[in-house]
Amino acid sequence: MIPIVHSRTTPPGVRSLVTAVALAAAVAGIGGCASADKYMPTWRSFGVYKIDVNQGNYLSQDMVDKLKVGMTQQQVRLILGTPLIESPFRRDRWDYVYEFAKQGQLREHRNFTVWFADGKVTRWEGDKMPESIVELNRSAAAKALPPKDGSGAGWWDRFLDVFRKK
Repeated sequence: MIPIVHSRTTPPGVRSLVTAVALAAAVAGIGGCASADKYMPTWRSFGVYKIDVNQGNYLSQDMVDKLKVGMTQQQVRLILGTPLIESPFRRDRWDYVYEFAKQGQLREHRNFTVWFADGKVTRWEGDKMPESIVELNRSAAAKALPPKDGSGAGWWDRFLDVFRKK
């Protein structure tokens, strides 16, 4: 059996205070780990590749400009495409949703909604859309492809660049 040695110079109240502070710091540090994943890589993320995901409907402002009050649902489908959300409980509303996630983090989210009455368009509303299909493709390529100047290189590539330049 190992005897527990108490220091005669440290009062017992100070020892319990130091223990409580150390325990509180450990709990705060562990609790902060959930938000630390958002700002810095963790061991869980090393070796795991998360693909960039474009999901939903690509809509541009020139597509939206073609909409007119009184159009049929078939005409809207030809202009905007099939809606992402077409609820069987609300047949008078179509929702077009677009999301882009890079490395598991949501970077862009857009909504566009079209309302119908008796199968005809009554109104629509939504987020700001890219001006044209060309602009839409340009922004999609900018998000998906690395920059040509190398500024999008990862920390490992920037670290190796120090030795490559010598």
